Amino acid sequence: MYVESENFTKAFALLRVYLVPITLLFYFTILPASEPDAFELEEVTIADLQEGMRTGTYSARSIVEIYLRRVKEIDQKGPTLRSYLEINPDALTIADHLDQERQEGRIRGPLHGIPVLVKDNIETADKLQTTAGSYALDGVGGTHDSFVAKNLRKAGAVIIGKANMSEWAYFRSTRASSGWSARGGQTRNPYILTRNPCGSSSGSAVAVAANLVTVAIGSETDGSITCPASANSIVGIKPTVGLISRAGIIPVAPSQDTAGPMARTVSDAALLLGALTGIDSLDPRTEESRGKLYSDYTQFLQRDGLRGVRVGIARNYFGYHEQLDALIDRAIGVMKTQGAVIIDPANVKTAGQFGVAELTVLLYEFKNYFEAYLRKRSSLGPQSIKDLIEFNKNHRAIEMPYFEQEIFEMADPIGPLTDPAYKMARQQSYRLAATEGIDATLKKYHLDVIVGPTFGPAFLIDLTLGDHIVPPWKSAQWLPSAPAVSGYPHISVPAGYVSGIPVGISFFGGAFTEPTLIKIAYAFEQATQHRRSPEFVRQDPIK
Repeated sequence: MYVESENFTKAFALLRVYLVPITLLFYFTILPASEPDAFELEEVTIADLQEGMRTGTYSARSIVEIYLRRVKEIDQKGPTLRSYLEINPDALTIADHLDQERQEGRIRGPLHGIPVLVKDNIETADKLQTTAGSYALDGVGGTHDSFVAKNLRKAGAVIIGKANMSEWAYFRSTRASSGWSARGGQTRNPYILTRNPCGSSSGSAVAVAANLVTVAIGSETDGSITCPASANSIVGIKPTVGLISRAGIIPVAPSQDTAGPMARTVSDAALLLGALTGIDSLDPRTEESRGKLYSDYTQFLQRDGLRGVRVGIARNYFGYHEQLDALIDRAIGVMKTQGAVIIDPANVKTAGQFGVAELTVLLYEFKNYFEAYLRKRSSLGPQSIKDLIEFNKNHRAIEMPYFEQEIFEMADPIGPLTDPAYKMARQQSYRLAATEGIDATLKKYHLDVIVGPTFGPAFLIDLTLGDHIVPPWKSAQWLPSAPAVSGYPHISVPAGYVSGIPVGISFFGGAFTEPTLIKIAYAFEQATQHRRSPEFVRQDPIK
């Protein structure tokens, strides 16, 4: 009996030696980061919330309160996503006012009482700051509503807070980490927490994906709406440049800059897009949208929207990952069964040829438009890129603990927009991306839309080496560049998952073809229903 007991003790000790590490490995690699309680607003749409407010199940105030509790549980604690940079201290007061309006029979529209998170480079005239994630603009001016903020307030939305983002819209260092800012820290992908959320609209995408807000506003210069949408299994619409005014948005390069909606469904993204459009005297580019914009894009939501549509497959954007390619091939099969006419291949042959010219354009426009913005915003804060360079050097511990400011240093000595180098680069990049790129492809194959993978599975967060991605201006496989440089619309929709990592499928076309793209994207979404809620997995499962 003693021998059996001794053997049992030894066996148990041996089992404990192996069982504990195995259990810990399972816990840290497979199990979610926490076990959040069931969330009553999980995957709710704008229509769901409006019905809830109509019946009295919810009020604007109660919806905001529910989201703010969830932010504390999951964003600030638990998985610690860091998607919110600031919470609007007046959000509940605004919601109360909108509830009073509803009781009086005054409903402004489908966004009445709906919380919206706004990227931190979009100005709001309230207690929220607008800093692009940098301490350099902490407490500096920004007392006017951007056109986007004005439209949201007019529509009855509750601006619930500011979203974290890649600092300075990912235009500070050649070795940055998407989703990191000095003020907000590193935003984390809610699907696998060690994976990058992509950027620069990282916080906007993560908050929507993790059900921390109904919808959000992002901005894009090259991939900053569509890549985070892809990496977080949501819908992102990068509209035609000029469809939404950029007034009051911290600029990178106005020839490519635009705000856009981010949502869990195409219908919510389309609804939000309609609230953002309009002609604005402060942004002359919006004149190009006159007669081409809509205040309601939900009219283009058609379940049979793929029937008879000519879809071109841009195979030259494939090859980033074989499992992603397989998912897009299955998506092509779905579109074919839905009645689409598939033209495969229909390559954008100039892909990857305009990257150097694009970078030149970005540097010139950033230097000139960004410095003009700083001077106009406030005389108390930084007035130039040189000022920001010095600020970052003097505050290295908080601003440059991981990576430097090589792009700032490249942009600082750049000359005026009258330089022949800028004019030549702008003409070349637009010609290759638009005229000889997207336009030529659409015309050659008589297409309604061009399709390809938005981008591959998100890479690991790496604050030491930065993003494991070839910069857009050096990669032929970076699909967002062609619609970005041309200024044309681009929609990313969930396409499935590679080892649990979300990936998206892109639909893009000519200028102001948002109605067609929304119709097609909605039909694809309804036929596939790929999106699922994140589970906050701690890190990649080891198989």
